[in-house]
Amino acid sequence: MRVAVVAGGLSHERDVSVRSGRRVSDALRRQGVAVELWDFDVAFLSRLQAHEVDAAFVVLHGGAGENGTVQAILELAGVPHSGATSHACRSAFDKAVAKARLAEAGIATPAWTALPSATFRDLGAAAVNDLLVASLGLPLVVKPVTGGSSLGVTLVDTAAELAPALVAAFSYGVDALVERQMTGAEVAVPVLERAGSFVPLQPVLVETAAGQPYDYQARYDASSGVRYTHLLDEDPDFDVPALRALAARVHEVLGLRGLSRVDIRFDADGTANVLEAAVTPGMTETSIWPMAIARAGLDLGQVCLELSRAATVPQPS
Repeated sequence: MRVAVVAGGLSHERDVSVRSGRRVSDALRRQGVAVELWDFDVAFLSRLQAHEVDAAFVVLHGGAGENGTVQAILELAGVPHSGATSHACRSAFDKAVAKARLAEAGIATPAWTALPSATFRDLGAAAVNDLLVASLGLPLVVKPVTGGSSLGVTLVDTAAELAPALVAAFSYGVDALVERQMTGAEVAVPVLERAGSFVPLQPVLVETAAGQPYDYQARYDASSGVRYTHLLDEDPDFDVPALRALAARVHEVLGLRGLSRVDIRFDADGTANVLEAAVTPGMTETSIWPMAIARAGLDLGQVCLELSRAATVPQPS
């Protein structure tokens, strides 16, 4: 089998994507797969035309890798690809759209609103900020509506911190999501689709040093001190089967396929709130998805090979 691993790109998450691409490529080669590592750049279309591959394994993060762009190009070219379809990627990548779909399905997600930067210019930043605090309360989380790896994300504890947090979010996109901050435990649940069935893997409890956010550095710097604990079904502090079922439900509601990672945060009352779902989860040495694969006793290369063999070209809707 010949597989093109698509990684790199021009998003803020390029470095992480390159690391993910190398790891997936190495894992597939150990399975005897002929691998071509493709960057998503000006030469991408010529590579599609010049090379015949059986499938593309997408490990682009952020931007074109998760908003459906590369998936749409592959679909137009008739190349089967791993992961969600272009349409599903668009819905999941836009956090406001994804949260609305989750809420409509009865899935708990933190109260939120999404606003473009022009709103603050046209209506007055101070007045809009006051309205946000009055409506959503404190503490808050401010993040770009589109993006990943916690880039542009700021925890806001006081009203005075809201304006600079919005500036940080707008540096990564024209729209910002402001949502109520959950203060309970943070859990990530990887989901793997095998033989047409969703297989939510063991949830991973994410713990950082006191007062430290789970930001870009914490995610991808092995020296950051983040503690990852794989939760067993019989864990006395968490209803792990319920968390796994919730992740599978999110995967289904958002129309995802192949693989995903569902991020969950508990509120003060102990309710599990879904923050978002990653359609091309990280595959680096510090990434949760491959950690969970290994914990389940599965081989990353074999799983990636299965996903590549299961790849199809979606029918136009």
